[in-house]
Amino acid sequence: MLDGRVFSGVQPTGNLHLGNYLGAIKNWVGLQKDHETIYCIVDLHAITVPQEPTSLSTATHEVAACLIASGIDVNNSILFNQSQVPQHAELAWLFNCVARLGWLNRMTQFKEKAGKNRENATVGLYAYPTLMAADILAYKATYVPVGEDQKQHLELTRDIAIAFNSMFGENFFPIPDPIIQKTAARIMSLRDGTSKMSKSSASDFTRINLNDDDDLIAQKIKKAKTDSEPLPDNVRELEERPEARNLVGIYAALTNQTEGDVVSEFSGEGFGKFKPMLAECLINTISPIRNEMNIILSDTVELDRFLAEGSKRAQSIAEPVLAACKSVMGFVQSSN
Repeated sequence: MLDGRVFSGVQPTGNLHLGNYLGAIKNWVGLQKDHETIYCIVDLHAITVPQEPTSLSTATHEVAACLIASGIDVNNSILFNQSQVPQHAELAWLFNCVARLGWLNRMTQFKEKAGKNRENATVGLYAYPTLMAADILAYKATYVPVGEDQKQHLELTRDIAIAFNSMFGENFFPIPDPIIQKTAARIMSLRDGTSKMSKSSASDFTRINLNDDDDLIAQKIKKAKTDSEPLPDNVRELEERPEARNLVGIYAALTNQTEGDVVSEFSGEGFGKFKPMLAECLINTISPIRNEMNIILSDTVELDRFLAEGSKRAQSIAEPVLAACKSVMGFVQSSN
């Protein structure tokens, strides 16, 4: 068992999909058993690119409902949306005055998201990593579950914590460590086994959404790209077959097996037999999540109450951390 506090966040930028569930949420649920866990819907991060206001609020509700339906226990974990806890934004400004331009210039995600239109990108998109550092360090979190695309940002968080401690001569912030979970699955597009499953893809048939109905799930798997070869008897032979390996990996993650176990079970079988069994596994996993999501979303007043309660619990941790941080930096503060 790890000592310390776990923090992680997810953006409310559309429906969550199978990649989000198997790559992160399933593991978040598991972490609740042995750790103090804080899970945040990072709506301030979402507005680093343009958002339609109604869509943002709808997506925030959908993501919250999805997390609860997937097994995040609001009585155990703290679940809230970021904009309700002002300490995140204030600490991010303090960190903007600690972080160095050179550190931010190395962030590859800004380059990818800004693309050729770099001069028109928002300052928020550029400073996104300092807000992420504030998200984590506002709770003095010691562990952060991360995927490949977030490793660099966690390194920056560590750099900011180390720099702050050095600048003010105190071991004020802990240096958070990543949790790289072996059970986390990297789920790829159903149409391109070399590209990550993404909610930003134009075609809905590249992904399995967690609110897809059973028939649509079965249809998407039936149309998923594969090849004409049968499944081999060892994983090594799947290395040059990315679409086949992706489907095997999904089946393995859903059934808590290794890819080796799956190819041993289906060795010599074609996808005509494998795909229906995969679709059945997906339906058995997603159907109860989707149904519970729909129940939760039918009462957004109650859902908002959950988020408000979570924000109060989060603020009770973040507020004294921020106050102590400001004191260390020399700010004059009211004693009231």
